[in-house]
Amino acid sequence: MEGGAELLFYVNGRKVIEKNVDPETMLLPYLRKKLRLTGTKYGCGGGGCGACTVMISRYNPITKKIRHYPANACLTPICSLYGAAITTVEGIGSTKTRIHPVQERIAKCHGTQCGFCTPGMVMSMYTLLRNHPEPTLSQLNDALGGNLCRCTGYRPIIDACKTFCKTSGCCQSKENGVCCLDQGINGLPEFEEGNETSLKLFSEEEFLPLDPTQELIFPPELMTMAEKKTQKTRIFGSDRMTWISPVTLKELLEAKVKYPQAPVVMGNTSVGPDMKFKGIFHPVIISPDRIEELSVVNYTDNGLTVGAAVSLAEMKDILSNVTRKLPEEKTQMYHALLKHLGTLAGPQIRNMASLGGHIVSRHPDSDLNPLLAVGNCTLNLLSKEGKRQIPLNEQFLRKCPSADLKPEEILISVNIPYSKKWEFVSAFRQAQRQQNALAIVNSGMRVCFGKGDGIIRELSIAYGGVGPTTILAKNSCQKLIGRPWNEEMLDAACRLILDEVSLPGSAPGGKVEFKRTLIISFLFKFYLEVSQILKEMDPVHYPSLASKYESALEDLRSRHCWSTLKYQNADLKQLSQDPIGHPIMHLSGIKHATGEAIYCDDMPVVDRELFLTFVTSSRARAKIVSIDLSEALSLPGVVDILTGEHLPGITTNFGFLTDTEQLLSTDEVSCVGQLICAVIADSEVQARRAAQRVKIVYRDLEPLILTIEEAIQNKSFFEPERKLEYGNVDEAFKMVDQILEGEIHMGGQEHFYMETQSMLVVPKGEDQEIDVYVSTQFPKYIQDITAAVLKVAANKVMCHVKRVGGAFGGKVTKTGVLAAITAFAANKHGRPVRCILERGEDILITGGRHPYLGKYKVGFMNDGRILALDMEHYNNAGAFLDESLFVRTVNMYKEIDQTPYKQEINAKNLIQCWKECMATSSYTLRKAAVEKFNSENYWKKKGLAMVPLKFPVGVGSVAAGQAAALVHIYLDGSVLVTHGGIEMGQGVHTKMIQVVSRELRMPLSSIHLRGTSTETIPNTNPSGGSVVADLNGLAVKDACQTLLKRLEPIISKNPRGTWKDWAQAAFNESISLSATGYFRGYESNINWETGEGHPFEYFVYGAACSEVEIDCLTGAHKNIRTDIVMDVGYSINPALDIGQIEGAFIQGMGLYTIEELNYSPQGVLYTRGPNQYKIPAICDIPMELHISLLPPSENSNTLYSSKGLGESGIFLGCSVLFAIHDAISAARQERGLPGPLRLNSPLTPEKIRMACEDKFTKMIPRDEPGSYVPWSIPI
Repeated sequence: MEGGAELLFYVNGRKVIEKNVDPETMLLPYLRKKLRLTGTKYGCGGGGCGACTVMISRYNPITKKIRHYPANACLTPICSLYGAAITTVEGIGSTKTRIHPVQERIAKCHGTQCGFCTPGMVMSMYTLLRNHPEPTLSQLNDALGGNLCRCTGYRPIIDACKTFCKTSGCCQSKENGVCCLDQGINGLPEFEEGNETSLKLFSEEEFLPLDPTQELIFPPELMTMAEKKTQKTRIFGSDRMTWISPVTLKELLEAKVKYPQAPVVMGNTSVGPDMKFKGIFHPVIISPDRIEELSVVNYTDNGLTVGAAVSLAEMKDILSNVTRKLPEEKTQMYHALLKHLGTLAGPQIRNMASLGGHIVSRHPDSDLNPLLAVGNCTLNLLSKEGKRQIPLNEQFLRKCPSADLKPEEILISVNIPYSKKWEFVSAFRQAQRQQNALAIVNSGMRVCFGKGDGIIRELSIAYGGVGPTTILAKNSCQKLIGRPWNEEMLDAACRLILDEVSLPGSAPGGKVEFKRTLIISFLFKFYLEVSQILKEMDPVHYPSLASKYESALEDLRSRHCWSTLKYQNADLKQLSQDPIGHPIMHLSGIKHATGEAIYCDDMPVVDRELFLTFVTSSRARAKIVSIDLSEALSLPGVVDILTGEHLPGITTNFGFLTDTEQLLSTDEVSCVGQLICAVIADSEVQARRAAQRVKIVYRDLEPLILTIEEAIQNKSFFEPERKLEYGNVDEAFKMVDQILEGEIHMGGQEHFYMETQSMLVVPKGEDQEIDVYVSTQFPKYIQDITAAVLKVAANKVMCHVKRVGGAFGGKVTKTGVLAAITAFAANKHGRPVRCILERGEDILITGGRHPYLGKYKVGFMNDGRILALDMEHYNNAGAFLDESLFVRTVNMYKEIDQTPYKQEINAKNLIQCWKECMATSSYTLRKAAVEKFNSENYWKKKGLAMVPLKFPVGVGSVAAGQAAALVHIYLDGSVLVTHGGIEMGQGVHTKMIQVVSRELRMPLSSIHLRGTSTETIPNTNPSGGSVVADLNGLAVKDACQTLLKRLEPIISKNPRGTWKDWAQAAFNESISLSATGYFRGYESNINWETGEGHPFEYFVYGAACSEVEIDCLTGAHKNIRTDIVMDVGYSINPALDIGQIEGAFIQGMGLYTIEELNYSPQGVLYTRGPNQYKIPAICDIPMELHISLLPPSENSNTLYSSKGLGESGIFLGCSVLFAIHDAISAARQERGLPGPLRLNSPLTPEKIRMACEDKFTKMIPRDEPGSYVPWSIPI
């Protein structure tokens, strides 16, 4: 074997040779730090978000084919890339050379907002097009299944990608049996298409065509290398780890003898996350490279033999081919495997992970192992001693030594037998999200009848997710052999299996009763599936299923999404170059798509730069007994460790925040994730290693208050209580016909911005000046807190923000604390310091949307009018009532009305939105169709719900609404504008340039905006509350008007001149070409003593109607259709505004349905990344989405009579929650269950399934509360 091998691969067509490779280096940091290709982003580090997607191409000398596949750079070790060609977003196109059609279309179709996820989306799409230049819609949805986006709601991304598809504009959906091209139930009423409204946000005709001949070729040198058979094992080593890449089977076996404990790694999708997140370390890794025998695919008489190194994506293609060629009775197993391969992880992971790795890892929630175990599969093993075959059975899955691989053995291939006649195999799974989510429970089931008599000859059932390993219900199956396939057998089977597959109440992962229910619900589904097939094969002997039971057989697969948009065209009286009201592309859209947009961590390394990472509390409430830094300080590269001792007397009491919090805790901690120390080292790797060696001893304190109920009990409240009273509620309760009391709990939400908290602090070296480059919504706060920590005046601290990769309220105060500590470190050592949080740290350290509890008592008349409402809100929130459409309509605001705080309100547009939403959604027709569907289907139910929205816009005081701007005109006629707003994806910079263009009557191309800085605009307010464009736009407009007024005499002398002429003339006459603009803020006041005031400038109105379908047996739900009508005033940019509405709606849908935070009983957050915390993915968006903006009706004193959007649409996501509630109510009514039903948010699959009570939920064992310690508690 050769040591110290050279690593050779290509990146974007250029050869890379590395001589001293560290085997621990992943491709992502290598691309970003070593090659300075920063387009590929860090989003989670665990392959769960797709931000780091690149394309890997490899040449196969046997088939002579090149395979292009997407991969997560964060999990790809560079040592595994020998002979591969990597393509990153920079390699496919840039503004300096030419942009690629994928990049152009995603930008021009408005598929980018914050832009942080865009390079990953582009690369997933690009890879698909390299393999399929005219993809189908299914291929498109599948290709984007491993990429998350928090801003856009996915619709514009899909629209961009659809332009490459070979399809008509049809939705390809037959929901309710009606196609979108037929009018009727699912059709939209025809819009009056005059010149007033528009239905498109982009023009396809202008797009560059896709020309496959223009792509980068695969490097010929790599082909030649692959053809040569002379290669030897390559060994790469560092002082901590050795990476061995054998190229022949013989060398692989020799390496395994020498290092029997070393894992064999193919895609690194199992070993990689274990090493990163669980701290498991392997000093030696064996990674076979293109060994033919491991990639075999053999078709034998008995079945299929698949090599252990075949990727799961290749496995999917192999099985698809086999199932097309062979008769169905032989391919039962293959169909079942294909079903799970379609949803297992995302395409990046499926292309990296190998079949052998998936099997041998034996994860308890593996999707394939339960199927392979019931299918009598066998494993072909090899060692120096020779060949051997072992069954993939329960003993193997439990890792019993007698049934497992020996340390020196390797798995060569897997035998998957064909099925026989009268043999049936099914696969089931239920996860928090349909795709790219680990199963809560999964199952493989197989039955064989021998012949057509319906007597069970063989039965095999396995479950994943219900124990430490995959579990086979062997005893139960044994007892059922010889029984006929009927209802009595099913009943006995359920009882036997519940008894055998028992889960303790404190089982890891929680959801215990849900899991028990799924175990037998899946069994029931299997019973129905097999009964149905038996009936088809032999209609005489087998009774047919009750038709209303047939609905249990179909899976809820979301099909392709289609959408319509409707907005008001710009005013015809406008000047032709006036961009206001036009769907202008996001200013940075193209740069987002090419990876050229620079975020904080993309800034080049500064000379002598250090890295800072935090040590946080692992206890929720404890005294710090001691902190031992000695071991951490002794590690190489560690420069310093800061503790609270270094930062005495500094608290975060600044600006509009009155809470006092120590920057670094010294005595006591009050939550998990509280900052205790900051480790500063020469590199990120060294800093993180040292942070793990800091030893902290705690002593727990009582009481531990985690839930809202505990806080109420212990009277643990912040701030004075706030009350709003309107009328005499006690008197009103005496007059009503009925009173309903209850409470509703709403879970919290992680912001999950794609770019984690990021900052770079650079001391200037003189006059104590310091520059802070940071991803924040509030530069002024960063400046203030940093100045206080450094004990300098604010004029020495400059805070710069170019753009923010998503924020949603999560980059305001905590960012200031992190930046101040980083600045202290930079100042102390006189060196630049960078701090970039990992995803798990970020979620742990920062806050989120708060959970709340609302207790209500409502008095109403028999006709539905609500006369009295008494509500207590705990934790900054409100409570919703479960009310029918009629009740919502009779209790809605009248046109001129008053709010509870006595602010007058004109609700004409609210009523208009409601009426238009009723019409465009064909509510009445579809309500009838839903009821008909529900009467015919017992196990599937649909629900339809409509909600109105009144969202108040204001910031609480006049001072909090002030804004400033600075506009310079240069002598060449170009303009530079800057303002106090932060660009975080909402397009505020784009709108500001539109404002300048209108006011100065100049083309957009003459105006530039560099970013936001405390150097140009002092004392800015935080960017949030949906008012950023509103307030800053008025300041920009003010500056432009000041300039125009000054220049009026010049322009009137030469009305046909250009801006260059006018600027030069003004300069010659000593007229200033620079102006500040200012807006003092909207009037805003409220008196909490009297509960009266005028806190809000205006209200955003809207309405949403959503339809869902639920599976009563599994708790899965599918979003069928959503119609949204929004009153946005006069839209400044319909593309940006519609993007804000959709993005907020999808984020709200996540909040109310699948996003669930899990905490341990000790207050430790479990859900710290995309693998545990599920935000909506492409599979979750409604199959139909129709958005229309209400035509503007009134002028107001806002910016061009527009309205701020941003947050308002989040609430509309609850239309999905109420639609699910409607479906659950239908199920409960049919089962004769009593109402009213209390359902808390989020309505996860668990809550849906357990609310649809039936014989299976009654059958499961239940644990007495208090008899066990639950895995998680509701916070």
